[in-house]
Amino acid sequence: MQENLNINKKNINITLEQLRRLAQPFFLPLDQSNGWQFIWLLVSLLFCVGGLVLVLLTGLIESLDNIQPLLTEKYLGGVVNTIEQIWSSWWGWFFSALFIIGTTSFFSFRHQLRNKRWLHWLFLGIIVLMLLAVNGINAGIGFIARDLTNALVAKQQEGFYRILQIYACCFIVALPIRVSQIFFTYKLGIIWREWLSKSLISDYMNNKAYYILNPNDEQSTDVDNPDQRITDDTRAFTGQSLTFTLGVFDALLTFSLNIIILWSISTTLTFSLFGYATFATLILIIAGKNLVRIDYDQLRYEADFRYGLVHIRDNAESIAFYAGEEPEKTETQRRLGEVVRNFNLLIIWRVIIDVMRRSINYAGNFFPYLIMAIPYFAGEIDYGRFIQASFAFGMVEGSLFFVVNQIEELAKFTAGISRLEGFQSEVENVNNKLPENVNNQESEFSDSILINHTNLCPPGSLNPIISDLSLSISNSESLLVVGPSGCGKTSLLRMISGLWKPTNGSIKRPKKEDLLFIPQKPYLILGSLREQLCYPAEETKFSEDHLRSVLSEVNLESLLERYPNLDITQDWSRILSLGEQQRLAFGRLLLNSPRFAVLDEATSALDVKTERKLYELLKKRDLAFISVGHRPTLIEFHSSVLELLGEGAWRLIPSTNYKFDQL
Repeated sequence: MQENLNINKKNINITLEQLRRLAQPFFLPLDQSNGWQFIWLLVSLLFCVGGLVLVLLTGLIESLDNIQPLLTEKYLGGVVNTIEQIWSSWWGWFFSALFIIGTTSFFSFRHQLRNKRWLHWLFLGIIVLMLLAVNGINAGIGFIARDLTNALVAKQQEGFYRILQIYACCFIVALPIRVSQIFFTYKLGIIWREWLSKSLISDYMNNKAYYILNPNDEQSTDVDNPDQRITDDTRAFTGQSLTFTLGVFDALLTFSLNIIILWSISTTLTFSLFGYATFATLILIIAGKNLVRIDYDQLRYEADFRYGLVHIRDNAESIAFYAGEEPEKTETQRRLGEVVRNFNLLIIWRVIIDVMRRSINYAGNFFPYLIMAIPYFAGEIDYGRFIQASFAFGMVEGSLFFVVNQIEELAKFTAGISRLEGFQSEVENVNNKLPENVNNQESEFSDSILINHTNLCPPGSLNPIISDLSLSISNSESLLVVGPSGCGKTSLLRMISGLWKPTNGSIKRPKKEDLLFIPQKPYLILGSLREQLCYPAEETKFSEDHLRSVLSEVNLESLLERYPNLDITQDWSRILSLGEQQRLAFGRLLLNSPRFAVLDEATSALDVKTERKLYELLKKRDLAFISVGHRPTLIEFHSSVLELLGEGAWRLIPSTNYKFDQL
């Protein structure tokens, strides 16, 4: 039993720490403040808002008293007396001290609130202010309901309609406040989502973390569906965080404003509510523990199912050529089956939780009647007081049962926190592992490609695919890499491009702007034809005539005829043939003009004549390049040949001495 309690406590602490790491940076920098300081500022915000509301309410009552003293005395006498008692007693000093403490706390953190973080706190403060205003109106409605009921029971028609007018005025005032609160909540939510998404995207695209954490690559990773984590999980986290934070604030304000009223009417009813709420909350929290794990799995299965459908869309032509509809359908249905199976389990637990929650809510309706009936029948309270007690009981009960009523959403929220924070931690781990590499980057740069006694192993393996390799490629030199399939040709190019690190030895390469890699299937971005051609450079660097000239050089005049407007956007990876894509990639190479190029079977889909023309263009530009290829026609464009023999063996010979029939 004690061990389970310790495990639960540990899990709660882990979840809270994950929540802090995700939520705090939006309001306070993690490296300049801790979790307790963040919580203190949230409390300080309540102090500031509470003090501001008290000052505004005092000014409003004073103004009404000057304009309509009779109205204030007759219908707002209780409020006036309460405010006077506050300012004439130590309570006034107490609230003033809290306000000063709150403002001083924010002033002391002013340096941490830069970079528009002060704006985030301002939005949150406005929302809390509106919540407090609405809760104040709700507390006043309890008194109005009491007087309205008593007037109705006593058949005081004139007084009844006057109080009814005040009742209507409360709704008229509360409506725009509530609407404004919803607007500012959504606004803060989208600001937070944009900030968090940009932060994650920036880290994800930094230091090639997107490549290292690619779940479809050879390297193992615990991160599945990073696209869902940045999009859906971020949206859900920011929205649910605000919902729960404001819900807690709302519950605290509702509890604070109504517990005094309930206590003044019946201490017995108050203690009964506390005991009942504690028991019910513990039962539902224990019963809802399984929801967190099931919701986590549901998010993962849904993402896997969606990815399977996207995979079919992206590879539609290949699947059609293979007539692979049946295996694709089988795999997609298998993923769908996981979604349905887990959701059926989720249904069972949701129904169990919902039955328990509704039973608790229904049972709570009996408490005011059971307890308040005794003093009512004894004549100790009137019917209006009875109604007010029921109203206050319902408000306090709703605040105490906030966690209970949100148990399903809290389970989803907790699961989302684990997925999103797990992704954030993995990205940070990748970036934190690279500082020593970053510090040594200057020593890795060179005017040539220099490989010195390097061994290369695939990630997660200790078996070298290339052993003790040494070679150099200087300006205008060229190297052809050949060898049987699976001997490590593409792996070598990954090492040269900096994607893989050698297990020993050293490699020096030009800076990234001087080195461009072209794979066998070129990468086509989501953009216009102009952007495709210029990638990764900015399209503003090149004139229209320059772009058209390059397209003609790489034999893509037909593309200009089909799409004379270079700003047109299409699904280029689907529309263009592989041969057109490879020629487009050569156009990129000519435009970006690096000093070195790495070509991984970059002309495999082209005829020999076109291949010759493209390589002659590289020669004219005085580019140094490394090619992987299998065609004998490539020999004449390279000065050296590196033959990979398998099991780490290799040989480097002049191209004039190499014969392709040796393969």
